[in-house]
Amino acid sequence: MSAGELLERSLAYALGSVAGSRQVALDRDTPCAEWDLGELLGHLDDSLDALYEGLSGGRIGLLPQADRVCGFRTRACAVLGAWAAGPPEGVLVGERPLDVRVMAAVGAVEITVHGWDVARSCGRLRPIPEALAAELLSVAQCVVGEEDRGVRFGAPVAVPSGARFETRLLGFLGRDFREAG
Repeated sequence: MSAGELLERSLAYALGSVAGSRQVALDRDTPCAEWDLGELLGHLDDSLDALYEGLSGGRIGLLPQADRVCGFRTRACAVLGAWAAGPPEGVLVGERPLDVRVMAAVGAVEITVHGWDVARSCGRLRPIPEALAAELLSVAQCVVGEEDRGVRFGAPVAVPSGARFETRLLGFLGRDFREAG
């Protein structure tokens, strides 16, 4: 599966998760202990902005903070459009080069898992499709190191042997597997 296809499937999943968040108060708790729903949606918007910037080689202005759901949808379409237009082969993150496919795959992990967080915050069970979770787990295991724990991710949560890929992905990234669909 190409990084573009992975990114597209991740955005489709997250867009479905975000769709139900308009009816929920933005100060609602999320599985991300440090953020409420409004802050989580803001983080997702920032993540998409970074992806767009990397894919397009340009920079877009910030969308008004009043409607984070609309902002997320707008940025998701912009990211997919930038990918379809032909992203650069590499991206500079600060002064460090990064393969655009790696950036897209890491972005797919972030978007999908936070999409799960948003759905959970809204009280909805929205399982991550198993094929998508399997691919994202392999990406996450390559890019999330111990130095990321406590800063970007919680400690891994032990999961039962033979657990679904969704449960393993969420557990690896510090989410309680008992909350998985």
